[in-house]
Amino acid sequence: MKFYRSHLLIGIDDSSLQAGVKEFETALRNELAKHNLTDEINILETGTLGYFGTGISMLVYPEQVTYVNLKLEYIPEIVSEHFLKGRIVHKYILDKLSSKYDFNYQGRIVLKNSGVIDPENIEEYIGTGGYEAWEKALLEMKPEEIVAEVKASGLRGRGGAGFPAGLKWSFTQPLAAEQKYLVINADEGEPGTFKDRLIMEGDPHKLMEGIMIASYAIGATKAYIYIRGEYKLCISRLRKAIDQAKEYGLLGKNIFESGFDLDVEIKIGAGAYVCGEETALIESMEGNRGTPRSKPPFPGVKGAWQRPTVVNNVETITNVPAIIKNGAEWFKGFGVEGCTGTKVYTIMGDVSMPGLCEVDMGTELRKIINEFGGGMKNNRKFKAALVGGAAGVFLSEKLLDVKMDFNSLNEYAAVLGSGAILVMNEEVDIVEMLWSVIRFFRHESCGKCSPCSNGNEILYKLINNIRNGEGKEKDLDLMLHIAAVMNDTSFCALGESLLLPVKSAIENFREDFLQRMK
Repeated sequence: MKFYRSHLLIGIDDSSLQAGVKEFETALRNELAKHNLTDEINILETGTLGYFGTGISMLVYPEQVTYVNLKLEYIPEIVSEHFLKGRIVHKYILDKLSSKYDFNYQGRIVLKNSGVIDPENIEEYIGTGGYEAWEKALLEMKPEEIVAEVKASGLRGRGGAGFPAGLKWSFTQPLAAEQKYLVINADEGEPGTFKDRLIMEGDPHKLMEGIMIASYAIGATKAYIYIRGEYKLCISRLRKAIDQAKEYGLLGKNIFESGFDLDVEIKIGAGAYVCGEETALIESMEGNRGTPRSKPPFPGVKGAWQRPTVVNNVETITNVPAIIKNGAEWFKGFGVEGCTGTKVYTIMGDVSMPGLCEVDMGTELRKIINEFGGGMKNNRKFKAALVGGAAGVFLSEKLLDVKMDFNSLNEYAAVLGSGAILVMNEEVDIVEMLWSVIRFFRHESCGKCSPCSNGNEILYKLINNIRNGEGKEKDLDLMLHIAAVMNDTSFCALGESLLLPVKSAIENFREDFLQRMK
């Protein structure tokens, strides 16, 4: 085994690729070689380091120094000062090192390996204990025991609905069918929501292991990952993960001589928001127009190609290996009663440190913003947080201490949703924010039902009138009425989604709307 005095972890994700991280890495290797440091300093590629808007980032061990916004011209100085003379170049490091912000929370489950291992190297994943849960599930457990363990863990869907994963599996597992399917929803078409992308970029093998366990549990010999076409790096890394798993005998025919066969295939979607609804996703996956189906029957009984199908979100499935390896009681040690485990959030907007974090279910919104988002940017005053993505809720300052879990948020008619948190300071106009949300849903309505398609058009006209100074106070009541009717009568969740942002924006920030009417 070769030993190095320093390890450099370079974050490779979509944003760093656009910033030229590959050219930076090549230049860095050349500079190290020029100073005969190649045998002393090891460069490793990993997934996102968890920070947004920081361009090319590099984490240096053992010092645990993170350099951000790196440029080619910085390389000679960093190599000379840090790696030759042992002096950290402070002007390029992340401010978190001298602050209270906790980016290295140790309770990670889903993101445990992200930013630590090479996501394209199966041996590094195995070195962290990867695929041990798959071996345990396949060789030591019966399918019904796996379902029972996941059900006992309390794992709830992380795509937004929060439906118990084990219960969902239990509908499909006992069915006798020639073919069953597992489908992973990696479409992620909601604005501000990209936690699944970062999960897949940072640790694709953990998703693969979860897919294997879930497939065996429900009796599916074919699994699909339905992923949006824009996620090029995710697609590339997942394909490598599938190929490596086959090479190591973890996928394919008669796995571990157990008699169980499994094949995993990637299906690329066209980026329609409605395809986040599981039956619309299935329609699209089959090659049809992505519109929702009538229910019942539900996909668990008649899904893809009219066969029993379980559809789960990326984050949901990625929790499964840890549950099987460590047990349901271990998983219940995280989070709160009724909402166990952790949750991955993307923190954006007017915070000092936009980024990705994973914390226990039930963590207060204030703590997430202050300790993981670094607090308000430039010490501005907090005004609102849009929690749960575009279909979420505008929360005011009085709800900053709300606990972020399904049950606690439900008490305030709010939702956890996709895990996106958009923070806004006192200068943000909620009218503009709601206009952007309504414009998005108007564009994404599939047109299958009139309450959604017509309702979105009317809401868009009303918000435009208010935005242009032509609205009346009675328009606010009309908007609330239309959104409520859409919620009660729309065919699928897309039409139902606007009630929460419309209602919370108008009720919590009514003054913003009235100011446009003076």
